[in-house]
Amino acid sequence: MSDTSVGGSNGLAAALREQQQALTEQWMKLVFGDQEVEHSDQLTYRQLADHLPGIFEEICVVLESHNMRDQEGAIERNARQHGQWRWKQGYRIDELVRELDLFRQVLLMAIGDYAGAHPDFTRADEEHARLMTDEVVSFVTLASIREAVGERDRKIDEYTGMLERANYELTLRQKLISDLYETRMQITRRVAHDLRNFLNVFSTALQLASRSPAKRDTALGLANRQVADMATLVDEIVEYSKVLGDDSVLTVEAFDLVGLFDELMQSCRLATEAKGLKLVGQLDPSLGSVASNRLKVKQVALNLLSNAIKYTSSGEILLSITAVEGERWKLLVADTGTGIGVADQERVFEEFERAADDDIPGAGLGLAIVKELSRALEGDLRFESAKGRGSVFEITFPMVLVPKDSAPPR
Repeated sequence: MSDTSVGGSNGLAAALREQQQALTEQWMKLVFGDQEVEHSDQLTYRQLADHLPGIFEEICVVLESHNMRDQEGAIERNARQHGQWRWKQGYRIDELVRELDLFRQVLLMAIGDYAGAHPDFTRADEEHARLMTDEVVSFVTLASIREAVGERDRKIDEYTGMLERANYELTLRQKLISDLYETRMQITRRVAHDLRNFLNVFSTALQLASRSPAKRDTALGLANRQVADMATLVDEIVEYSKVLGDDSVLTVEAFDLVGLFDELMQSCRLATEAKGLKLVGQLDPSLGSVASNRLKVKQVALNLLSNAIKYTSSGEILLSITAVEGERWKLLVADTGTGIGVADQERVFEEFERAADDDIPGAGLGLAIVKELSRALEGDLRFESAKGRGSVFEITFPMVLVPKDSAPPR
């Protein structure tokens, strides 16, 4: 291109810079009055003209240099920012395209006005200036659209992720509701079954007493045993409801394991002797005071011990309290009872589940209570068992329990 053409382009660029504010206002008037750009009515003057100065300047630089390639990086950055903001401001893609097309029209009219006022600005110069302006505005439009579409896709991905998480949570809640319903049906069936047995045996006892006065003591004994069984059933249900409904902050206190051990041994001695079982106790002499919830620890131990006694007809019951590595201590209860078969080991800690083919009274909540309390006390619960060979339950507790809802000391 000739020097005159270069000078003409430089003059055009300078004239456009001088008219920048007037041209911007002209463009904004067109945008505000265009029905195809509906969202422009919701923008302030500053919001509408946010990235226009940067784009305007890049066009002037391209007109001066006759080279768009060197300015592509700067043009793309401004265009992407423009597209991003327009998307956040609620623009549709067609509104974004229309707005930039109006900007193109304003620039092309300004080039035509400049060419008409400057005879030295040749027809070729004008065509070249129009071509360069078209190229830059097209590039800006494409980059803005890509950014707006990218923003839209990111938002769609975000909403899709939220929807998937919500759907997953809904599925979990539906499963929880289904499980709760099934649990309630289980307890209904279990209690109804035990009540029916209670009434049948109690009715038999009454008939026996009325028909044969000589067997009245036998009938009363039968009735009393049945009443005791029903009391055990009710006690287990009440105890489990208290465990599940306890949402208070866990109280932690220091207590002596030796005293707890002696108390547990005394509590179980009569029950084991009544069944002809041997009660064996082992206490680690290195253990002293621990910090936990004494009442809940005792509840765990008594549930394990009563369960062991209930399912053991001969042999012994072992209660062991020992220290383990890592500032922890272990409660172990072992028995020589019926044991738990492999098929039943995965479900014995669930609500209202017991080992198969047993007629021992109870709601099947003892181990469920142990599981819930062990979790609250941050105990690691494990067990080993085999059908006909007894069971070993062990729970490892921290020496010092820190309640989750309490703040750590400073």
